[in-house]
Amino acid sequence: MAHTFCGGFDLPKHSAQLAALVGSRICHDLISPVGAIGNGLELMEMDGQSGPEMALVHDSLANAQARIRFFRVAFGAADAGQSVAASEIRGILSGLEGAGRQELRWQPDGDVARRDARLAFLAIMCLETALPFGGSITASHDGASWQIAGRSKKLLIDEKLWEALNRPGADVAPSEVQFALLPLLLEECGTRPRTRIGPEEITIRF
Repeated sequence: MAHTFCGGFDLPKHSAQLAALVGSRICHDLISPVGAIGNGLELMEMDGQSGPEMALVHDSLANAQARIRFFRVAFGAADAGQSVAASEIRGILSGLEGAGRQELRWQPDGDVARRDARLAFLAIMCLETALPFGGSITASHDGASWQIAGRSKKLLIDEKLWEALNRPGADVAPSEVQFALLPLLLEECGTRPRTRIGPEEITIRF
């Protein structure tokens, strides 16, 4: 059975709803051509073309595919009743690990409501900004709430960004949009993210 955190998510703010539809459309339109590039590379490798240049292109393509799949969940529309299998989520996160510096761990075993997966992915993106030097990010669910925890021997904390989590609608840069979107979506569920920042660990609960 899918874990469900918020049953509503009926966003009255058309801007957030429209942004989700735009995100879904962009990811949908990018998946096919990026996949076609992958097929082309496979054909080239079958013809004996290889080398460091091909390996670089292959790695870049794999990263692009993983990011598109991740963004589709984080920024795309999430209708009621939709769920995502734990195996699919782990596959997406595994694809990101190759290009990133963080180890990404997904602990829930069963299917997860797509709306919950979106919240967790946005929280992961927030934590990524605090772990530029490497570390681990773990997502867990105890049946009532989620915890996304980042651990590193060296955290980089931008206080303005983390304060934005307590102010839905705060102005942020495009690369920081997750800090504005996560509290906005949680506010529609009647809650807000709770953060704790320590010397080597930072957690987001909701």
